[in-house]
Amino acid sequence: MDTPVTTRLVPYEELDVRQLQQLDALEVHPQQKSFSGDIYTALHTLLKAPEPGIKGFALLADEIPVAFLLLKRPPFLPHWADPGTATLHALQVDRRVQGQGYGKACLQALPGAVRQVWPDIKGLMLSVDAGNEAAFNLYLKQGWVDSGEAYRGRIGYERRLALIF
Repeated sequence: MDTPVTTRLVPYEELDVRQLQQLDALEVHPQQKSFSGDIYTALHTLLKAPEPGIKGFALLADEIPVAFLLLKRPPFLPHWADPGTATLHALQVDRRVQGQGYGKACLQALPGAVRQVWPDIKGLMLSVDAGNEAAFNLYLKQGWVDSGEAYRGRIGYERRLALIF
């Protein structure tokens, strides 16, 4: 019988040297890069000029990083975000473990992680490419609500979703 995998979402700065090296090896499928970017771009955003309004998180599966995401709060909110929220960016699950529920695990752990680092934030928002049906459906299944509005993004139309807690 297989032992269940233990997952936890941890702030980037809590990763040890081994986990940082493993995170550097995270890869997304080539067709997903236009939606989520790659780990190098996400880490550059996080590390180029550290700011208290931008936080990185890694999902650890049995203490090995399998996913990464960025959160932004004021003053770094995009134009489409509501005041008082934080926004989700660059959610990436390593391609070698996609389909194993790690994206879902990230989204389920996210409200608790946000409450720990930014207790004043009352909700999350994200923007998803209208053509990225897999991601769109994943967010909806996890309780995110579609605003019904689309706007022109960098690679096509995007939809705004929100999760209020």
